[in-house]
Amino acid sequence: MNEYLVVKWLHVLSSTFLFGTGVGSAFYLLMAAWRGVPGTVHFVVRQVVVADWLFTATTIVVQPVTGWYLMQHAGFPLTARWLYASIALYVLAVGCWLPVVWLQMRMRALSAPEARTEGALPPAFWRTFRAWIGLGVPALFAFLAIFYLMVAKPG
Repeated sequence: MNEYLVVKWLHVLSSTFLFGTGVGSAFYLLMAAWRGVPGTVHFVVRQVVVADWLFTATTIVVQPVTGWYLMQHAGFPLTARWLYASIALYVLAVGCWLPVVWLQMRMRALSAPEARTEGALPPAFWRTFRAWIGLGVPALFAFLAIFYLMVAKPG
């Protein structure tokens, strides 16, 4: 198998992990928070933090490295509008993700005491949760737009 196809496969696979981890984590945390059982919320947010460090952090590095290689070897100029837009959207999405990780760690800490007592989640948890959603939505749409741009490569 040639090197270009291996790198392309890694690029597509890592984008799948990146997007899948984000969507899956968001779904499970939203469902747990909606249910409102502190022990469940705490368990899920702990797992979301682990998944983000394990999958999201690594693929955030793999994506630009493999993308740069593919761009260079396929002959796409960095000035191509679709590529430039993809990079800008990627920077936006990663810029949203960085504070999201901190927010998830904060939600983990805020839900821990209530997970032991099954008391109500504190207002600070819900404020943090709303900020998490507020950053997750633009990241989601940025990644959807990137997928479109990578596939369509519009003129």
